[in-house]
Amino acid sequence: MSAMSYDSSMKSKKLPNILAENIILQSRIFTVQAQHLEFSNGTQVQYERLLGHQDGAVLIVPMLDDDTLLLIREYSAGVGRYELGFPKGKIDAGEGWHQASERECMEEVGFRPQQLDYLDTVTLAAGYMNHHTHLVLASDLTPQQAEGDEPEPLEVVEWKLDNWAELVAHPDFSEGRAYAALFLTLKKLGKL
Repeated sequence: MSAMSYDSSMKSKKLPNILAENIILQSRIFTVQAQHLEFSNGTQVQYERLLGHQDGAVLIVPMLDDDTLLLIREYSAGVGRYELGFPKGKIDAGEGWHQASERECMEEVGFRPQQLDYLDTVTLAAGYMNHHTHLVLASDLTPQQAEGDEPEPLEVVEWKLDNWAELVAHPDFSEGRAYAALFLTLKKLGKL
């Protein structure tokens, strides 16, 4: 299917009717919503989805200089190990992606970016989660620490951008958002 025929066929696709929505589980972090949907062919289906924070989150690729990435190593409860990745966090009330990126950089790597470039917005598991993350390139860094909410100090790791293939192969670098941010950074900087 060509892009032209895909685009025109998608315009004719009618979204399903939402017959009912109910919160079925609420925890400190997660909200699970049940949706009763009816598709244009009359088929009714019950879906469940995780509701994300309304404003989403940011994931920042801090560049210490033209060829040095700053990564963090932090415990990731979802996979039960220390993960190597980029600074990230939710966008707080009253913030936009720009302010949240600056704050998270100061909290997690101890630098304030003077330049922030929006790369893209990505979703996670779009079939059952409505969370979105803004990917941001941060440069022209000046030392400035801010107190964060991490339970222990984060290890900051310098990584040469030219060694990106080794980073992708590293067993502790596994988060899909981090992969996307790395490749968008490489493309923006003309390294791909």
